[in-house]
Amino acid sequence: MTSPSDKRASGNPAKQAQIELTQKQQREQKRQEKLAQYQKEMARRKRGKAVWWVVGSVATLAVVGLVVASFVFAPAPPTSYEAGNSTGREITEVQTFTNRSDHVQGTVEYEQTPPAGGPHNPVWLNCGVYTEPQQNENAVHSLEHGAIWITYDPERVDQAGIDALKAFMPSSYAVLSPYPGMDTPVAVSAWNHQLKLDDPTDARIGEFFTEFWRSQNSPEPNAPCSGGVDGPGKA
Repeated sequence: MTSPSDKRASGNPAKQAQIELTQKQQREQKRQEKLAQYQKEMARRKRGKAVWWVVGSVATLAVVGLVVASFVFAPAPPTSYEAGNSTGREITEVQTFTNRSDHVQGTVEYEQTPPAGGPHNPVWLNCGVYTEPQQNENAVHSLEHGAIWITYDPERVDQAGIDALKAFMPSSYAVLSPYPGMDTPVAVSAWNHQLKLDDPTDARIGEFFTEFWRSQNSPEPNAPCSGGVDGPGKA
């Protein structure tokens, strides 16, 4: 009986050597194929890791970019002032008046244009930015509560000038509105005090706010500047 090993063997030494060489080549070929497959798999994994690394890096950079952009392009916070007592610090060309503070109905003829105090409507104008002229009697009531009223002649102040005026405004107790027919491009009014200017970027506007914003010397300090009436064109 012949064994399997005998079947693979050959009585001819040269032929036997050829068989063994062929088997060795086949084993080497299989080994090379396995090695190539392994290398291919490793390369695929490396590419996958590289792709995820790139995706992760891009995502991280995007998040960082959004965070940076949120700081860079975020609107500037409103200017802040401290409520005070109108210390009397001198500001060039500020005018001072003495006005009544009673509540009345109907139209009032004011001594100043724009008014800086006087009889006024029982309902105050809500503070904020307005694109249309406002009723004097309501705005004066806001002054009574310690607000500052910035008015400008729309024929002489352009959008850049309006934006400059907005930059002086705190988050509350301030009103900005057009006031056609003024004798000056810009007027800044507090109760019994007023500053008229040619330039909407004039630094004295900030000084005026520092001096008179929410003055405790106004007739009704700390009374609200909201909850009243919204005039036309409130932004």
